[in-house]
Amino acid sequence: MSHDADVLVLGAGVVGLACAHYLLSEGRSVRVLDAGKVGAATSWGNCGTLTPSHAAPLAAPGMVGQALRWMLRPDAPLYIRPRWDPALARWLGKVAGRCNRRDWQQSGLAKGRLLKYSRALVEDLVYGQDLDCGFEAGGLHYVFRSARALARTQRDLPLLAELGISARVLDGAELAADEPALKPGLAGAIHFPGDAHLRPDRFTAELARIVRAAGGVIEEGVRVSGFERGRNGIEGVQTSEGRRSGGRVLLAMGAWSAGFAANLGLPIPIQPGKGYSITYDRPALAPRRPLVLKERSVCVTTWDDGYRLGSTMEFSGFDDGANPRRLAALERGAAQYLVEPTGPARREEWHGWRPMTWDDLPILGRAPGHNNLFLATGHGMMGMGMSAGTGRLLADLMTGRAPAIDPAPYAPSRFAG
Repeated sequence: MSHDADVLVLGAGVVGLACAHYLLSEGRSVRVLDAGKVGAATSWGNCGTLTPSHAAPLAAPGMVGQALRWMLRPDAPLYIRPRWDPALARWLGKVAGRCNRRDWQQSGLAKGRLLKYSRALVEDLVYGQDLDCGFEAGGLHYVFRSARALARTQRDLPLLAELGISARVLDGAELAADEPALKPGLAGAIHFPGDAHLRPDRFTAELARIVRAAGGVIEEGVRVSGFERGRNGIEGVQTSEGRRSGGRVLLAMGAWSAGFAANLGLPIPIQPGKGYSITYDRPALAPRRPLVLKERSVCVTTWDDGYRLGSTMEFSGFDDGANPRRLAALERGAAQYLVEPTGPARREEWHGWRPMTWDDLPILGRAPGHNNLFLATGHGMMGMGMSAGTGRLLADLMTGRAPAIDPAPYAPSRFAG
């Protein structure tokens, strides 16, 4: 049977494009389909940080109590819109059940391995492929107003040390000397020298460029509407532009993956977690490196030609409305830490959906019960940071190479049954 490509990749975000790149490097022909533009969904508006430092899972001991306290504040870092949603309730119950030390450590080690692996691969890609994406390897600060919060977060450092992720604690005076953009009187920071950042929109555009240069085909504005199943697995994909086929199909559609997988009788536990960001012209006194303002869970990233505040987590399904209170919370949070919390002109307000799994690990590998369907989704807030590692891992699994890291923690089969 002839196909349009060896591998049909569904989704032209950063993960789908990274997978396409590494598959092409293994000699496979690739066709990528996306309902919109390259990198225009979740890959567009995030803060562009590459953070092995973020290995600690969201489901941590004590998080249930914190989440309940946040529910009283609509502008808190986590917000769950009250509604009848049994699937979300079950998913939240799974998350709550993992807020213990054993599960936290197990997920954290697996998450950290992929983040660290991917961080190295992104740098190799940037310099090896000459990607123009504003990549800088200057590290990142977790910044604290409260000495108590600083001490509490230091408990995560042994987990990171086990993965070889280094960190250095700065007291208030050291922090003030290191980062003039911060207000005086802060408690301190944890510096992670191995972290980096880039412009996410440029990175995805550059990935698309090298995919096309290597012979890959990317079709934008092509909406997937259904699948044709046969003896050989998925034999075709129905789209708004006609039928497409591939010897193998890779589903990399972020938060929308769960709905498409359900059409194939494949339940995968992904919930859409809405995040927000605001992009500005660069302020005169901008931070020297990315910051995470920990008590307010606001990420701050500076580029040569721009400046972004981002984060928050909202569970409201695929409601497309932007909550102005949550956008304003980014600026209010930044104002507690930064001398110039916003830039001189606001360029863009953005919101998008992150594909959240209840164990905070992505879903990577062959789909159970499907001989030619593979999944690359569920990256939560770490899609940019895990992109290259995911692409290399999927290319290895699909071509029979031995992966550099153990794929078992991310296997789709962990949700079977």
